[in-house]
Amino acid sequence: MEVTLHIPDEIAAHLTQGGGDLTRRALESFALEELRAGRITEPELRKMLGLARIQLDGFLKSHGIYQDYTLEDFEQERQALKDLGL
Repeated sequence: MEVTLHIPDEIAAHLTQGGGDLTRRALESFALEELRAGRITEPELRKMLGLARIQLDGFLKSHGIYQDYTLEDFEQERQALKDLGL
């Protein structure tokens, strides 16, 4: 689906003064808001933005979104590694 935004020229000029792709910024902002609202998942966000998994982690961190990683998660991973003899 393609979505078109209408931004007055003087505002668009101001928004692009520092450089960067305004279309990309709008897509990223929209996608992040949808993720925060729970309307899309991280895999869907990754697909929308065309990012690899490792890139998604960096993207989310750069926008202040960190994965919930509990002590229980750590213990499960630790036990899995122990079971593998590592």
